[in-house]
Amino acid sequence: MVPPLVGGRPPAGTLASVAVTVTEDGNRAEDARPLVDAAPGPRSWQRAFADLRQGWKQRTLWGYLGWQDIKQRYRRSVLGPLWISISMGVIATAMGILYAALFQEDLHSFLPYVATGLLIWNFISGCILEGSEVFIANEGLIRFLPAPLSLHVYRLVWRQTLFFLHNLVIWGLLMIIFPQPLDWSLLLAIPAFVLLVFNGGWISILSGIIATRFRDIPPIISSVTQLVFFMTPIVWSYERLLSNPAVAERARIAELNPAMHFVEILRQPLLGHDIVWRHWTIVGVITVIGWAAALVCLRNYRSRVAYWV
Repeated sequence: MVPPLVGGRPPAGTLASVAVTVTEDGNRAEDARPLVDAAPGPRSWQRAFADLRQGWKQRTLWGYLGWQDIKQRYRRSVLGPLWISISMGVIATAMGILYAALFQEDLHSFLPYVATGLLIWNFISGCILEGSEVFIANEGLIRFLPAPLSLHVYRLVWRQTLFFLHNLVIWGLLMIIFPQPLDWSLLLAIPAFVLLVFNGGWISILSGIIATRFRDIPPIISSVTQLVFFMTPIVWSYERLLSNPAVAERARIAELNPAMHFVEILRQPLLGHDIVWRHWTIVGVITVIGWAAALVCLRNYRSRVAYWV
């Protein structure tokens, strides 16, 4: 049975439309054809990917806002954003000297090791901690500005990238003071950082949406992040533990920590260490799984964030 026409159009929710034509003899002919809804519902892959595309197209806006976030933080400061590098340099130097003495490490190689690890960790932890509050912190913009949710994620990752580039000055100074055996593998630092940026995106989307719904999530993430810092080989050497037969087997438990692999894929080329491709494989798998989970979350709950904030 062909569904009746309402105002010349098929009723909403029907699986077929009725095409009406007029034959040469003036008779009315009806033909049932499949109907494709041009307006997808709020829970659709089309709208989820459209959100990401529209957010990327507004890169002029979130690029400007990300830079203004840094300028506002150091407003009326004489040195301005240089304080980012200064504070990072002081902390890295103090921790490098302290842990080199505690673990009896060679300061010439251990100080760049710690400083580079802290540089990478600051980017990772920034995406995790600020990502869990990315939508909560932009409550006013989400409520009153008709913009895609991904705009706030792009803004956050861009801001963390600027912090990273500022702190990269510390790495350059350490390479001058404590030269390391750098080679062609240094070029791998570019795709390694791109992977970190991609993962910062899905972490912000996933944790941001969940934390907007459940406000107890940000404090939990903050506590877990502090714990993960000490479990990640930043101020201690994973290779040093592996070389000790007494603890080598137990030391391999550290590879269960995903943050370790993200740190290593970037630190190894920056310091001229041998590239361990196992870390790249694990990071690649995590990237695919993480984005799959983030896209599912964005598809199902993107339209609810405005109500949850």
